[in-house]
Amino acid sequence: MAAKLKKGDKVIVLTGKDKGRSGEITTLDPKSGKAKVTGINMAIRHVKQSQNSQGGRIPQEAAIQVSNLALVDPKDGGATRVGFRMEGDKKVRFAKKSGALIDV
Repeated sequence: MAAKLKKGDKVIVLTGKDKGRSGEITTLDPKSGKAKVTGINMAIRHVKQSQNSQGGRIPQEAAIQVSNLALVDPKDGGATRVGFRMEGDKKVRFAKKSGALIDV
């Protein structure tokens, strides 16, 4: 099955503590169904001091379930589902809400 969300897509969070916030997918793990999104689901990591780094409490993005994310519609900026269709002999993704192409 083709991936509905890809690295670099702008997404909006549907549920959880960051509901309504949006960001860009930085990493995506299709096997576990999780993704990391810039500025979303921030967690504090306690890093030990070393010769190269200061250490301390470092905020990092934690992985979020892909089912809790929706693609941002290119036309109106709201959440949309993703569909696939053939444009000539190429398979492309499109926003089901507005019909706008995502892969251009």
